[in-house]
Amino acid sequence: MARGGQGLARVAVVVRAGAAPLGWLGVVAAGVGALVPGLTGRRIGVLAGAALFLITAAVVLLARRKRYVALAAGADRASKQDVLQDRAVTVRNWRRGHRWWVLLAFAAALGSAFAVPAAGGMLLAGAGVGLRLKAAWIGRLERTAESLLWVRVDWLGRGAGPAGKRVRGHRATGIAAGDAAPGGARRRGGVLV
Repeated sequence: MARGGQGLARVAVVVRAGAAPLGWLGVVAAGVGALVPGLTGRRIGVLAGAALFLITAAVVLLARRKRYVALAAGADRASKQDVLQDRAVTVRNWRRGHRWWVLLAFAAALGSAFAVPAAGGMLLAGAGVGLRLKAAWIGRLERTAESLLWVRVDWLGRGAGPAGKRVRGHRATGIAAGDAAPGGARRRGGVLV
């Protein structure tokens, strides 16, 4: 099937893009929240936060796993006309598109500290850890298939994820394509950062 060139973003990079802001803002919110006694007290807040951290990380990691596997299995080969987006551009676009949601989640995590200290921040940090683990899992899929997974940039608009309803398929390239290694980490002279 002939097609024109499309802008493609790495699936693992899109998933991983939210990990750092959510993780670090969650740590800050949890630290600030631990200073507030809250309605439940610090001990209960921290214990509840630890449970929320683990549950959120697991839910984020496991969400849409079958969909990712199905999209990876049915990935078409990218054409020569397709344009592979740099990792930095993909991360910047994701963070710009989601900045208000991330700030709203941070504000909610800080505000929740007056009821349950540290719990909201730990929930946010759990989401960041879950995203990083999901990107690493996608990296294992890529290494097993010896191909990198890409998604059309125009399907990522309006907060859609790389396995959302708008995404009708992934594209695949060789393992050396682009500037990000399997899992979305930066590639610098063979060293992953």
